[in-house]
Amino acid sequence: MADYTELEIGLFLREGDDYTVELRFNDPHDQASHSPVRGVTQFNFAELRAKRLNPEVYGKGLSDSLFADANIRSYYDQVSAVAQTVNRPLRLRLNIDVDAPGLHDLRWETLRDPRTGYWLLTNENLLFSRFLTSTNWDRVQLRPKGDLRALVVIANPQDLAQGKYQVDNQTLAPVDVKGELERAQQGLGTILQDSLISDPSKPGQASLNNLTSRLREGYDILYLVCHGALLTKDPAGPYLWLEEDDGTAAVIPGIALVERIKDLSTELRPRLVVLASCQSAGQGGLARASDAQGALAALGPRLAQVGIPAVLAMQGDITMETVAHFMPVFFQELARDGQIDRAMAVARGGVRDRPDSWIPVLFLRLRGGRIWYVPGFGEERGGFEKWPALIRSITRSQSTPILGPGLYETLLGSQREISQHWADAYHYPMEIHDRESLPQVAQFLTVNQYQRAPYDELGEYLKGMIRTKYNEDLPSDLHNDSAPLDELIEIVGTKRREGNPADPYRMLAQLPLPVYITTNADNLMASALKNMGKDPQVVLCPWNDYVEQIESVYDREPDYQPTPQRPLVYHLFGRLDEPDSIVLTEDDFFDFLIGVTRNRDLIPSPVRRSLADTALLFLGFQMDDWQFRVLFRSILSQQGGERRARYPHIAVQIEPDESRIPEPERARRYLETYFFQGANISLYWGGVEDFIRELLTRWNQLNR
Repeated sequence: MADYTELEIGLFLREGDDYTVELRFNDPHDQASHSPVRGVTQFNFAELRAKRLNPEVYGKGLSDSLFADANIRSYYDQVSAVAQTVNRPLRLRLNIDVDAPGLHDLRWETLRDPRTGYWLLTNENLLFSRFLTSTNWDRVQLRPKGDLRALVVIANPQDLAQGKYQVDNQTLAPVDVKGELERAQQGLGTILQDSLISDPSKPGQASLNNLTSRLREGYDILYLVCHGALLTKDPAGPYLWLEEDDGTAAVIPGIALVERIKDLSTELRPRLVVLASCQSAGQGGLARASDAQGALAALGPRLAQVGIPAVLAMQGDITMETVAHFMPVFFQELARDGQIDRAMAVARGGVRDRPDSWIPVLFLRLRGGRIWYVPGFGEERGGFEKWPALIRSITRSQSTPILGPGLYETLLGSQREISQHWADAYHYPMEIHDRESLPQVAQFLTVNQYQRAPYDELGEYLKGMIRTKYNEDLPSDLHNDSAPLDELIEIVGTKRREGNPADPYRMLAQLPLPVYITTNADNLMASALKNMGKDPQVVLCPWNDYVEQIESVYDREPDYQPTPQRPLVYHLFGRLDEPDSIVLTEDDFFDFLIGVTRNRDLIPSPVRRSLADTALLFLGFQMDDWQFRVLFRSILSQQGGERRARYPHIAVQIEPDESRIPEPERARRYLETYFFQGANISLYWGGVEDFIRELLTRWNQLNR
C-alpha cells in the first residue's frame, strides 16, 4: 500500500468576513514534527458567483483568496517541494469548520496551483477530499475486502410527467429510469448490485421507507438517483423527490433521509453514498443535479456528520458523457485497494479534458481514505505458513481461544459506545480521546457518582440496549426491568447464532477444545457450547477476595479435568451475574494484575497449562486496549513461558482504527514488530469472523 504525505487545510470563521486558514503537514516517514502555520483571508462570494460559468477563472480567484496570506503561500510551496522530493503522493484534505458551512458552497474542486496556475485535481498524485469531522461518536468499522454490495435507488414519481413541480422557474422532467439504471450498472461494474427503482406497475418502490428497509439488509454502497432542490432560505436544506406509496412524488427534506440513515445500526450504514444526478429534459444532454447550487451535494456534509464515511455527490450540472466515463473508472479503482480518494483522483484525471470534470465532489471522514481492508497475516497479507501446525494443535485439543470484546460488539455494542455514552451523560471532563476508554470513564463514575455506579450502569445500559434493539425477539415476560441480564443475552445470542452460520461463538463451539478463556463478562461462549450439546463448566478467575469465595466445579469435583465434551470456560475479568467479580475500572485492572500474581496457585492447573502448553488464539482484541495489555502482561507473568515457543500463537486484530490512530500504517508496523520480537505471536489483520471462517474451513477439510 502506498505511503502518502499529508496536508490538511483548515478553514475557521473569525469575526466579520474574515476566516482563519491553518495548514498542517505530516510525513509519516519523517520523525520530525512540523508546526502548523496560520493566516487570515476573506472570500468575495459575490465576485466568485459572477465567475461560476468559467471554472478556470473561478478556480484562480478561489486560489488567490485561499493563498492570499504570504505565510500560507510559503508553507504550501514548501510542502509541494517536499512531496516531490520524496516522490510520494500528497493527500490534501480540506477541513471546513462546522461554524462555516457556507464555505461548502464554494467550488473547491476548481482550485488552481498557486505556483503553476495548473488545475490541482487533474494530478493523480494529489488526493483531494473535503474532510469532515462527525458529531456521531460511532466508530467507522472497516469491512474486509470481499464482495461489495451496492443498492441502486432511482426515483421517478409518476406526476413528474404532468409538469407539476418547478425549481428556479424550471419544470422538473421525468427521470430516465432505464438510462440511469444502465449508467449505474455500467459504473458499478462487477460490484454486486440490487435495485429499487420506480416502476409504473409497482408504484411506491422508490419510497423513503423502502429505501431504509433495504439498507437494513446491509449494503456497502448506496447509489441514489433523484431530483433535488435547495429552496431559498429554507433551514431544512435540500429537498428530494422520492415516491409515495401510490407512486406520486414525496417531496421530503433531505434531513429526513439523513435521520433514517443515522438511526441504522453502525454495521448497517453504507460506507459510501453516491448522490448521482438525474436527467432533465431540454438540457442538451445534461445530467442535472436539478438546481445550479448542487442540492444533492449539500447533503454530503450532513451525511458525513451522522457517520457516513464517504459521500460522492455532484455540485452542479454534469453531462451524461462525463458521468459515463467518470463512474466506471472510479469504481474500478475503488475495487483495487479500497482507497476512495485515490479512486476519485484517477477518475477525475480520466475526464480532465471535460469542462465539467470539477463537478464530482468527495466528502470524506476517513483519515486513511479506505472503505475496506485486506485481511491476512503481515503487512503484505500473504499466506500463513503455520496453518498446518495450528490445525494440528486444534485436532489434538492443544489450542486455547482467548476471547475479547470484538466477539460480542455486533450483538451488544462496543465498549467504546458505552464509554462515550457515559462520558456524555456524566460530563466527563478529560481529553476527547479518553472518552473512548471504558476503564477511564468508569473510574470517573466511581468518583463523580458513587463507588458502584459503573457496575450498576453497565447492567442497566445493556438491558436497555437489548430491549431497544431486540424487542421483537424477547418473550413478553422478559420485557420488565427485573428480567435477568444473562437470560436476555442468552436469548438474543442464540437467535443470532441460529441465523448466522459465521457467528464466531457458533464456529468456536464446534472445535474439539477443552479450555476457553474469555475476558468478556457475558455468557455467550457457554451458551454456544450448550447449543452444541456440550456441558461447559464456568469458573471465574480469583483476582479478588470476593471471587475466591464463589463456588466452582473444583469445589464439587477437585479432580475435574476439562475435555472437549465437558470444556472449561474461564472468565478472567468476571461475569455480569456477579458484579463484584467484574474488572471494569482502572483500579480494577491494576488490582487484577496484583491479584493474579498473588493468587497464582488458585488459578486451575488446566488454565495454567493451557497458557503455557497450547497454541493461543487471541480473538476480538484491539492490541492497544486495556483488556489486551493487562491480559498479555498477566500471561507473561505465568510460569512456563519457555514452553510457549513450541506452539504457533495468533492474535486477530482489526486494523488500527483510523478515527483514533492518526498514522495507522506506523501503528501497524509498531504492533507487528512488538509482537513478533517479544512473544512469537503472528498478527492477523482482520475481523474474527474472517479468521474463524478460514480456520474452520481448513479444519473441516482436514477432518473429512
